[in-house]
Amino acid sequence: MSRCEKSKAPRVIVSGGGTGGHIFPAISIANAIRRRWPESDILFVGAEDRMEMERVPAAGYPIEGLPVAGFDRKRPWKNVPVMVKLLRSLWRARAIVNDFKPDVAVGVGGYASGPTLKAAAAKGVPTLIQEQNSYAGVTNRMLAKQANTICVAYEGMEKFFPKEKIVLTGNPCRQDLLISDENRRKGYTFFGLDPDKKTILMVGGSLGARTLNESIVKAFPLLTENPDVQVIWQCGKFYYNDMQQLQAEGKVPGNVRLLDFVTRMDYAYSVADLVISRAGAGSISEFSLLKKVVILVPSPNVAEDHQTMNARALVDKDAAVMVTDHLAPDALYETALALLRDDERRQRLSENIARMARHDSAEQIVDEIEKLLNDRHKMRDDE
Repeated sequence: MSRCEKSKAPRVIVSGGGTGGHIFPAISIANAIRRRWPESDILFVGAEDRMEMERVPAAGYPIEGLPVAGFDRKRPWKNVPVMVKLLRSLWRARAIVNDFKPDVAVGVGGYASGPTLKAAAAKGVPTLIQEQNSYAGVTNRMLAKQANTICVAYEGMEKFFPKEKIVLTGNPCRQDLLISDENRRKGYTFFGLDPDKKTILMVGGSLGARTLNESIVKAFPLLTENPDVQVIWQCGKFYYNDMQQLQAEGKVPGNVRLLDFVTRMDYAYSVADLVISRAGAGSISEFSLLKKVVILVPSPNVAEDHQTMNARALVDKDAAVMVTDHLAPDALYETALALLRDDERRQRLSENIARMARHDSAEQIVDEIEKLLNDRHKMRDDE
C-alpha cells in the first residue's frame, strides 16, 4: 500500500474549547480535514460543562468530555479541587488516546487541550497546536516543547514558541459568513431596519459584555438625538432579562434592536457599516476577511490582557479603532458616531484591515497536518 493510500483516512483528535474563540476554529479545522479525507475519523475532546459539549455535536462531530477546569490565579487556595480535576483529566485523556488511537492530535487552546495533547505526545502521536492570539495562551505555551508544529495567526510569535516549529496560517473562521447584496437586503428585513440609515452592530459574545451594555445604555440619549443611525445590539444571554426590562419601561430608543444572540451573523455583517466588539482573535479574523470597520473594546478579564495585544496589532496598522474598557461608557458611542460621519476614514480602515486577512487558514493548517501524517508514515516505512 502506498503512503498516499495509507493517509487517505486519518484518525484525528481535535481538542480545546471553552469559548467560541476556540470552538469555531476547531470546527473549521475539522471541516477542512473532512473535505480533504471524507472518510477520516475525527473525535473532539473538550471540557465537561463547557459550550463545546453542545456546539461540537451540533456541527456533526462526536465529543468526549474531561473534568478539567481552569486555575484561579487570584485565589490560589481554591485550586485544590482544580488539581484533582486535572489529575482525573490526565488519566481520562490517556484512556481516550489509547482507545481512539489517533494518527495526529490537534490542540486549539483551552483547558482540555493540555491533558489531551500531553497524552497523545506521550504515545508518540504527532501533535499540532493552533494559537489564535497575538499573546500566546498558557496551555499552548506549555505544550509547545512537545508539539511538532505550531500554527499561529500573528507575526512575531518567536517570543513564545520555538521559531523552527512556527507556521503562519491565520485563524480559521466560521464558514457560513457571507457579505452580499442579497444578504444585505434580507438583513434589513430580518432585523427590522431602515436601509437608508447607517447601521452599528454591537456584539459582546454569546454571553455578553457588561461594559458594552453599560456603554449603550449610557448612550441612549445620544442615540435618540441621532435618529439617522440604527443599532443591532447583542447584549448576551446573561444580561438579556435586565435589558428587556429597560425596553419594557420604554427606555430603549426606537432605533435600537435588542437581541440576546444574533442567529444570522451573515445578515448582521452584511448590513453593518460599523462593528463594535471585544477583541477576541477569532472575531478579528472575521472582521479582516470581511473588511469590516471595527471599534475594539478589549476585555480586561482575560489572561495576560491578550485582547489588548490583539487590538494593538490592528491599531498600529491603522486597521481598527480601540477604546479601552474603562473609557468605553463615556467615549464609545461618541467615537462610533464620529466614525460613521467620516466616510474617508472608514474606507481607509476597511482597506487596511483587509490587508491583514489570511485566506484559507483551515486548509493551510490541514496542509501541516498532512505533512505530519506523511512524516509518520515515512518513519514507519523506514523501521
